[in-house]
Amino acid sequence: MRPICRELPEAYEELAWIGIRWRIRTRTIAHVYVPDLERYPVYARHMVDGETPTVMTFRVPLEDLLGLTAPGFPYFKAPWGDDVAGAVLGDHTDWTEIAELITDSYCEMAPKFLVARVTLRPPGS
Repeated sequence: MRPICRELPEAYEELAWIGIRWRIRTRTIAHVYVPDLERYPVYARHMVDGETPTVMTFRVPLEDLLGLTAPGFPYFKAPWGDDVAGAVLGDHTDWTEIAELITDSYCEMAPKFLVARVTLRPPGS
């Protein structure tokens, strides 16, 4: 996550109430955490091999949300926000796809003049 977010203009990392989040100004672009299943039982359905999942939540353009989350694992619609999706992270994670999703989330949340500075890198670079 750090190498991905480091490439986004003025994005920064901070500790959140749970886990770590990356932000642009005061807006969160990605949040990685291990949810407390007793407090948030909605995450129990995303367990992997009986283990509490590590999840990342992020913003998705509304027109892309259903296409991303409808197939299911590893993506899901977050239980809050109209444009918030989640990804279960693990050995199966496609980090090229995650980089694209984080960049899209940044572009949803950042001021337009910063979005104009985003450079898309070829996969594997």
